[in-house]
Amino acid sequence: MTLNFLRNRIFWLNFSFWLLFFSYKFYDFTVFMPAEVAFVRIALPMFFHIILSYTHYFFILPDLLRSKNIKKYLLKLVLAITVVMFFQVLAENTVLIKYPPSDYYETFGWARFVSTLWDEMSFMIFTGMIKFAVDWFELENKKRELENQKLTAELNYLKAQINPHFLFNTLHNLSYLTQIKSDQATEVIVKLSNIMRYMIYDSNKPKVALSKEINYIKDYLALEGIRLNNRFELSFDTSQVDEQIEITPLIFIPFVENAFKHGISDQQSDNWIKVKLSSTPKQLIFEVENSVSSAQKEKGAPSGFGLKNVERRLVLSYPHQHRLEIRPEKEKFSISLSLDLP
Repeated sequence: MTLNFLRNRIFWLNFSFWLLFFSYKFYDFTVFMPAEVAFVRIALPMFFHIILSYTHYFFILPDLLRSKNIKKYLLKLVLAITVVMFFQVLAENTVLIKYPPSDYYETFGWARFVSTLWDEMSFMIFTGMIKFAVDWFELENKKRELENQKLTAELNYLKAQINPHFLFNTLHNLSYLTQIKSDQATEVIVKLSNIMRYMIYDSNKPKVALSKEINYIKDYLALEGIRLNNRFELSFDTSQVDEQIEITPLIFIPFVENAFKHGISDQQSDNWIKVKLSSTPKQLIFEVENSVSSAQKEKGAPSGFGLKNVERRLVLSYPHQHRLEIRPEKEKFSISLSLDLP
């Protein structure tokens, strides 16, 4: 609920309340007196009710909420009631003298004083409740805005942490290819420019088409293949996925980077990586499997510690809408990520 929408609703709530109050009283009074007399006898006191109620709403109660000074609040409240009721008595004795009282509606006296005071207190309690409700909603709205700003800042920070080593390695490889005048240098430049364009422009959007993320991953895999002289078997299956699905950008690439980090070794020839994307009407499923390098085998099964970044991003971008399984084994490392689709 937006703040402007809330304030509009509060305005119409107040307006409707006073209109209903006047209508009820007018209908009640016209049973005992002419409509003209009833109108004046209701409208005049109601005018002072409104003045006192909104003096309390806009000035006295906010001061209490700021200062937390009960004595000061009660003093202002008594003063406001005294001043308003004084002018109300003065106005009624001046104006209502033209409209003779009936058995139902007496001239101002002790009974009328108690009745009027009760009315004033009731109206102030009503408007006070509205004030507390409005302030509570405004506070919650501000808290949500601050939380959203915090989450946005954290997401931007996490995206900025996406492995910079890939870029350095690619530039180093490009320098080497240029020196030996390899035809692959042009391919590297084109694919690297595609990757940088996606990371700089598209990754700033909250959602992108899955097709763009797929192209980004393909370019990444191609560059890694060139850098590593294709010393690994690679499969990237997207045959069973709807590429028009929209997702949070750069949500899959950390898993692919992790596969290269733990799955490729210069000391072995049986390196392999399998990447698969599939979808159903309700879910998008991303799976990565990779061999475990000999160096990693000596350390034990990889823990997936390097994936903490993307796990946090998933919590922020897909709260209660994702399931991530990380399965470290001695001979292979696999992850399975499913995202709930709207």
